[in-house]
Amino acid sequence: MIAIIDYDAGNVKSVEKALQFLGQDAVLTRDKEVLLKADKVILPGVGAFGNAMEKLKQYGLVEIIHQIVNNGTPFLGICLGLQLMFESSEETPGVEGLGLLKGKIVRIPEKAGLKVPHIGWNDLQFPKESRLFKGFSGGEYVYFVHSYYLQAEDACDVAATTEYGVHIHAAVERGNIFACQFHPEKSADVGLKILSNFVAL
Repeated sequence: MIAIIDYDAGNVKSVEKALQFLGQDAVLTRDKEVLLKADKVILPGVGAFGNAMEKLKQYGLVEIIHQIVNNGTPFLGICLGLQLMFESSEETPGVEGLGLLKGKIVRIPEKAGLKVPHIGWNDLQFPKESRLFKGFSGGEYVYFVHSYYLQAEDACDVAATTEYGVHIHAAVERGNIFACQFHPEKSADVGLKILSNFVAL
């Protein structure tokens, strides 16, 4: 069973539907026992960093997430979910993230011809082999919606990159921790393959 963490964030239903399309038993929950028993756990989300951290604390999910990760359960963050897994975000100064990995979330700089938020399809490059992107060779297009992006502290954590005025760390992978800034559930066949790779771990 795959548990999707329910903390009142946007865009959770599309993740649930994508997993069901892949034939997976997916449940949207904030129940501690269900989350801790799940084979895999996903932290999706669209919204503001500070509000999301407030909700995670309100529902007692911060400690549970750390417990899930410490137990070795495969854990996938999507979009805002990726951002929350790091230490801080320029979107909400002074608010600490989950700190599962080292790095910060910064705003995409304004540049002529580039709109912020970044909404649309961008291609990925893969600086290292990873389980999440097994079977990909680079150049695959995925769908992004974001105004802030990750600067990971450890280059070894970076599993995929893209360019949008700046060099963006688009996905990370370390041990049982995985995350994508883009939306695999909205990225057609490429995204379904990424989710399939996660399911198959």
